[in-house]
Amino acid sequence: MSEQQTGRAQVLHPLVRRVLAPNPSAFTFTGTQTYVVGQSEVAVIDPGPADPAHVEAILAATRGETVTHILCTHTHHDHSPSSRPLKAATGAQITGCAPLALSDDGPRADASFDAAYVPDRILGAGENISGPGWRLQAVATPGHTSNHLCFALPEAGALFTGDHVMGWSTTVVSPPDGDMAAYMASLDLLLDREDSVYYPAHGEPVKNPRRYVRGLLGHRKQRESQILRLLGRGEHDIPGMVAQMYVGVDPKLHAAAGRSVLAHLIDLNARGLVAREGEGWRLAA
Repeated sequence: MSEQQTGRAQVLHPLVRRVLAPNPSAFTFTGTQTYVVGQSEVAVIDPGPADPAHVEAILAATRGETVTHILCTHTHHDHSPSSRPLKAATGAQITGCAPLALSDDGPRADASFDAAYVPDRILGAGENISGPGWRLQAVATPGHTSNHLCFALPEAGALFTGDHVMGWSTTVVSPPDGDMAAYMASLDLLLDREDSVYYPAHGEPVKNPRRYVRGLLGHRKQRESQILRLLGRGEHDIPGMVAQMYVGVDPKLHAAAGRSVLAHLIDLNARGLVAREGEGWRLAA
Protein backbone atom coordinates (compact mmCIF):
# COMPACT_ATOMS: atom_id res chain seq x y z
CA MET A 1 0.00 0.00 0.00
CA SER A 2 1.40 3.39 -0.96
CA GLU A 3 2.01 5.91 1.80
CA GLN A 4 -1.04 7.93 2.76
CA GLN A 5 -1.11 11.69 2.50
CA THR A 6 -3.43 13.76 4.62
CA GLY A 7 -6.37 15.16 2.68
CA ARG A 8 -5.83 13.20 -0.54
CA ALA A 9 -8.20 10.47 -1.65
CA GLN A 10 -6.63 7.05 -2.12
CA VAL A 11 -8.42 4.32 -4.09
CA LEU A 12 -8.46 0.97 -2.26
CA HIS A 13 -11.11 -0.75 -4.40
CA PRO A 14 -13.28 0.41 -7.34
CA LEU A 15 -15.98 1.15 -4.76
CA VAL A 16 -13.79 2.38 -1.89
CA ARG A 17 -11.68 5.50 -1.40
CA ARG A 18 -10.18 6.78 1.84
CA VAL A 19 -9.22 10.26 2.99
CA LEU A 20 -6.92 10.65 5.99
CA ALA A 21 -7.79 13.34 8.52
CA PRO A 22 -4.97 15.50 9.97
CA ASN A 23 -5.38 14.26 13.56
CA PRO A 24 -2.49 11.88 14.27
CA SER A 25 -1.92 10.99 17.92
CA ALA A 26 -0.85 8.18 20.20
CA PHE A 27 -4.46 6.97 20.09
CA THR A 28 -5.42 7.66 16.46
CA PHE A 29 -2.16 6.47 14.79
CA THR A 30 -1.79 8.44 11.53
CA GLY A 31 -5.29 9.91 11.95
CA THR A 32 -8.93 9.01 11.37
CA GLN A 33 -9.62 7.48 7.97
CA THR A 34 -12.79 8.62 6.25
CA TYR A 35 -14.11 6.29 3.56
CA VAL A 36 -16.06 7.15 0.42
CA VAL A 37 -18.16 4.26 -0.89
CA GLY A 38 -19.56 4.02 -4.41
CA GLN A 39 -19.34 6.08 -7.57
CA SER A 40 -21.56 8.92 -8.74
CA GLU A 41 -23.90 8.54 -5.77
CA VAL A 42 -21.76 7.87 -2.71
CA ALA A 43 -21.78 7.37 1.05
CA VAL A 44 -19.17 8.78 3.43
CA ILE A 45 -18.20 6.67 6.45
CA ASP A 46 -16.74 8.31 9.59
CA PRO A 47 -16.44 11.92 8.40
CA GLY A 48 -13.94 12.59 11.16
CA PRO A 49 -13.08 15.34 13.65
CA ALA A 50 -14.24 18.94 13.50
CA ASP A 51 -11.66 20.15 11.02
CA PRO A 52 -12.65 22.43 8.10
CA ALA A 53 -9.66 21.31 6.03
CA HIS A 54 -10.74 17.69 6.31
CA VAL A 55 -14.31 18.55 5.29
CA GLU A 56 -12.89 20.36 2.26
CA ALA A 57 -10.78 17.29 1.44
CA ILE A 58 -13.90 15.08 1.52
CA LEU A 59 -15.75 17.54 -0.70
CA ALA A 60 -12.81 17.59 -3.12
CA ALA A 61 -12.73 13.78 -3.20
CA THR A 62 -16.44 13.67 -4.09
CA ARG A 63 -16.57 16.64 -6.46
CA GLY A 64 -19.01 15.98 -9.29
CA GLU A 65 -20.71 13.24 -7.27
CA THR A 66 -23.75 13.23 -5.00
CA VAL A 67 -23.17 12.39 -1.35
CA THR A 68 -26.39 10.67 -0.29
CA HIS A 69 -25.46 9.38 3.17
CA ILE A 70 -22.99 10.25 5.93
CA LEU A 71 -22.47 7.22 8.18
CA CYS A 72 -20.88 7.18 11.63
CA THR A 73 -19.60 4.01 13.30
CA HIS A 74 -19.74 5.71 16.72
CA THR A 75 -19.71 9.15 18.26
CA HIS A 76 -16.22 9.73 19.60
CA HIS A 77 -14.87 13.15 18.71
CA ASP A 78 -12.45 11.85 16.11
CA HIS A 79 -15.26 10.22 14.10
CA SER A 80 -18.58 12.08 13.94
CA PRO A 81 -18.29 15.91 14.34
CA SER A 82 -17.64 16.61 10.65
CA SER A 83 -20.98 14.98 9.84
CA ARG A 84 -22.66 18.32 10.47
CA PRO A 85 -20.66 20.62 8.16
CA LEU A 86 -20.60 17.85 5.55
CA LYS A 87 -24.39 17.61 5.72
CA ALA A 88 -24.65 21.37 5.42
CA ALA A 89 -22.47 21.29 2.31
CA THR A 90 -24.09 18.30 0.60
CA GLY A 91 -27.61 17.85 1.97
CA ALA A 92 -26.83 14.20 2.72
CA GLN A 93 -28.55 12.32 5.53
CA ILE A 94 -26.57 11.61 8.70
CA THR A 95 -27.11 7.89 9.17
CA GLY A 96 -25.80 5.07 11.30
CA CYS A 97 -25.14 4.77 15.01
CA ALA A 98 -27.44 6.05 17.72
CA PRO A 99 -26.53 9.24 19.58
CA LEU A 100 -24.66 8.76 22.83
CA ALA A 101 -23.50 11.53 25.13
CA LEU A 102 -21.88 10.29 28.32
CA SER A 103 -19.18 11.60 30.58
CA ASP A 104 -16.12 9.43 30.00
CA ASP A 105 -13.38 9.50 32.61
CA GLY A 106 -10.97 7.70 30.33
CA PRO A 107 -7.64 9.26 29.33
CA ARG A 108 -8.34 9.84 25.64
CA ALA A 109 -8.95 13.50 24.96
CA ASP A 110 -9.77 12.58 21.36
CA ALA A 111 -12.31 9.96 22.42
CA SER A 112 -14.82 11.97 24.42
CA PHE A 113 -18.33 11.70 23.05
CA ASP A 114 -19.78 14.07 20.46
CA ALA A 115 -22.83 15.40 22.30
CA ALA A 116 -23.98 17.43 19.28
CA TYR A 117 -24.37 14.39 17.02
CA VAL A 118 -27.95 14.11 15.76
CA PRO A 119 -28.62 11.43 13.12
CA ASP A 120 -31.42 11.72 10.59
CA ARG A 121 -31.74 7.93 10.66
CA ILE A 122 -30.46 5.34 13.12
CA LEU A 123 -29.57 2.00 11.57
CA GLY A 124 -30.37 -1.17 13.46
CA ALA A 125 -28.46 -4.41 13.00
CA GLY A 126 -29.06 -5.79 9.53
CA GLU A 127 -30.55 -2.59 8.11
CA ASN A 128 -29.24 -1.27 4.80
CA ILE A 129 -28.66 1.83 2.76
CA SER A 130 -27.76 1.59 -0.92
CA GLY A 131 -26.73 3.39 -4.06
CA PRO A 132 -25.91 2.46 -7.66
CA GLY A 133 -23.91 -0.80 -7.51
CA TRP A 134 -23.41 -0.83 -3.73
CA ARG A 135 -25.16 -1.63 -0.47
CA LEU A 136 -24.04 -1.01 3.09
CA GLN A 137 -25.45 -3.13 5.92
CA ALA A 138 -25.18 -2.26 9.61
CA VAL A 139 -23.47 -4.81 11.88
CA ALA A 140 -23.92 -4.08 15.59
CA THR A 141 -20.58 -4.35 17.40
CA PRO A 142 -20.86 -2.86 20.90
CA GLY A 143 -17.85 -2.95 23.18
CA HIS A 144 -15.53 -0.06 22.34
CA THR A 145 -18.70 1.99 22.78
CA SER A 146 -22.25 0.78 23.32
CA ASN A 147 -23.44 2.43 20.08
CA HIS A 148 -20.67 1.11 17.81
CA LEU A 149 -21.62 -0.16 14.35
CA CYS A 150 -19.58 -1.72 11.56
CA PHE A 151 -20.77 -1.50 7.96
CA ALA A 152 -20.56 -4.37 5.48
CA LEU A 153 -20.10 -3.78 1.75
CA PRO A 154 -20.93 -7.15 0.14
CA GLU A 155 -19.90 -6.02 -3.36
CA ALA A 156 -16.30 -5.72 -2.10
CA GLY A 157 -16.39 -8.48 0.53
CA ALA A 158 -15.49 -5.69 2.94
CA LEU A 159 -16.36 -4.60 6.45
CA PHE A 160 -15.72 -1.06 7.66
CA THR A 161 -14.76 -1.73 11.26
CA GLY A 162 -14.42 1.74 12.78
CA ASP A 163 -12.58 1.33 16.10
CA HIS A 164 -13.91 -2.17 16.80
CA VAL A 165 -11.01 -3.70 14.87
CA MET A 166 -8.11 -1.41 14.04
CA GLY A 167 -5.25 -2.10 11.69
CA TRP A 168 -2.42 -0.92 13.95
CA SER A 169 -3.29 -1.53 17.60
CA THR A 170 -5.73 -3.16 19.98
CA THR A 171 -8.89 -1.24 20.87
CA VAL A 172 -9.25 0.68 24.11
CA VAL A 173 -12.31 -0.51 26.03
CA SER A 174 -12.97 2.21 28.59
CA PRO A 175 -15.76 1.92 31.18
CA PRO A 176 -18.36 3.06 31.97
CA ASP A 177 -19.60 2.84 28.38
CA GLY A 178 -16.88 0.52 27.09
CA ASP A 179 -17.79 -3.08 27.93
CA MET A 180 -15.31 -5.96 27.67
CA ALA A 181 -17.94 -8.72 27.62
CA ALA A 182 -19.78 -6.95 24.79
CA TYR A 183 -16.49 -6.34 22.96
CA MET A 184 -15.53 -10.03 23.11
CA ALA A 185 -19.00 -11.08 21.96
CA SER A 186 -18.74 -8.66 19.04
CA LEU A 187 -15.40 -10.15 18.04
CA ASP A 188 -16.99 -13.61 18.17
CA LEU A 189 -19.73 -12.30 15.89
CA LEU A 190 -17.14 -11.33 13.28
CA LEU A 191 -15.71 -14.87 13.26
CA ASP A 192 -19.04 -16.09 11.89
CA ARG A 193 -18.85 -13.68 8.95
CA GLU A 194 -17.12 -14.23 5.61
CA ASP A 195 -15.63 -10.79 4.97
CA SER A 196 -12.41 -10.85 2.95
CA VAL A 197 -11.05 -7.47 4.07
CA TYR A 198 -11.55 -5.00 6.91
CA TYR A 199 -11.23 -1.27 6.39
CA PRO A 200 -10.56 0.19 9.88
CA ALA A 201 -10.79 3.82 10.92
CA HIS A 202 -7.12 3.69 11.96
CA GLY A 203 -4.41 1.65 10.27
CA GLU A 204 -4.04 -0.32 7.07
CA PRO A 205 -6.66 -2.72 5.67
CA VAL A 206 -6.80 -6.11 7.38
CA LYS A 207 -6.60 -8.75 4.65
CA ASN A 208 -6.79 -11.87 6.82
CA PRO A 209 -9.81 -10.95 8.96
CA ARG A 210 -10.60 -14.21 10.73
CA ARG A 211 -6.99 -14.90 11.69
CA TYR A 212 -6.65 -11.31 12.85
CA VAL A 213 -9.80 -11.51 14.99
CA ARG A 214 -8.67 -14.80 16.50
CA GLY A 215 -5.45 -13.02 17.44
CA LEU A 216 -7.39 -10.19 19.09
CA LEU A 217 -9.48 -12.67 21.07
CA GLY A 218 -6.34 -14.53 22.12
CA HIS A 219 -4.67 -11.30 23.18
CA ARG A 220 -7.62 -10.35 25.39
CA LYS A 221 -7.74 -13.81 26.96
CA GLN A 222 -4.00 -13.56 27.62
CA ARG A 223 -4.53 -10.22 29.38
CA GLU A 224 -7.31 -11.78 31.43
CA SER A 225 -5.00 -14.61 32.50
CA GLN A 226 -2.29 -12.10 33.43
CA ILE A 227 -4.74 -10.24 35.67
CA LEU A 228 -5.80 -13.41 37.44
CA ARG A 229 -2.16 -14.42 37.99
CA LEU A 230 -1.26 -10.99 39.38
CA LEU A 231 -4.23 -11.04 41.74
CA GLY A 232 -3.11 -14.48 42.87
CA ARG A 233 0.31 -13.06 43.68
CA GLY A 234 -1.17 -10.32 45.84
CA GLU A 235 -1.29 -7.41 43.38
CA HIS A 236 -4.53 -5.56 44.09
CA ASP A 237 -4.52 -2.21 42.30
CA ILE A 238 -4.74 -1.38 38.60
CA PRO A 239 -1.59 0.84 38.32
CA GLY A 240 0.46 -2.00 39.80
CA MET A 241 -0.99 -4.46 37.30
CA VAL A 242 -0.40 -2.11 34.37
CA ALA A 243 3.25 -1.62 35.36
CA GLN A 244 3.81 -5.38 35.16
CA MET A 245 1.56 -6.14 32.18
CA TYR A 246 2.74 -3.37 29.88
CA VAL A 247 6.51 -3.46 30.34
CA GLY A 248 8.18 -1.53 27.52
CA VAL A 249 5.02 0.40 26.62
CA ASP A 250 5.25 4.20 26.62
CA PRO A 251 4.15 5.34 30.11
CA LYS A 252 1.95 7.94 28.40
CA LEU A 253 -0.26 5.03 27.33
CA HIS A 254 -0.51 3.45 30.78
CA ALA A 255 -3.66 5.35 31.71
CA ALA A 256 -5.42 4.00 28.61
CA ALA A 257 -4.12 0.51 29.36
CA GLY A 258 -5.55 0.86 32.85
CA ARG A 259 -8.99 1.48 31.39
CA SER A 260 -8.87 -1.84 29.55
CA VAL A 261 -7.61 -3.59 32.70
CA LEU A 262 -10.60 -2.10 34.55
CA ALA A 263 -12.92 -3.35 31.81
CA HIS A 264 -11.45 -6.85 32.22
CA LEU A 265 -11.89 -6.69 35.99
CA ILE A 266 -15.53 -5.63 35.67
CA ASP A 267 -16.13 -8.56 33.32
CA LEU A 268 -14.31 -10.99 35.63
CA ASN A 269 -16.33 -9.68 38.54
CA ALA A 270 -19.60 -10.25 36.67
CA ARG A 271 -18.46 -13.83 36.02
CA GLY A 272 -17.74 -14.39 39.72
CA LEU A 273 -13.96 -14.75 39.30
CA VAL A 274 -12.83 -11.59 41.07
CA ALA A 275 -14.23 -9.30 43.76
CA ARG A 276 -13.72 -5.71 44.80
CA GLU A 277 -11.78 -5.15 48.00
CA GLY A 278 -11.89 -1.53 49.14
CA GLU A 279 -10.19 0.48 46.41
CA GLY A 280 -8.63 -2.64 44.91
CA TRP A 281 -9.44 -6.13 43.67
CA ARG A 282 -8.88 -9.72 44.75
CA LEU A 283 -9.63 -13.22 43.51
CA ALA A 284 -13.12 -14.33 44.46
CA ALA A 285 -13.27 -16.85 47.31
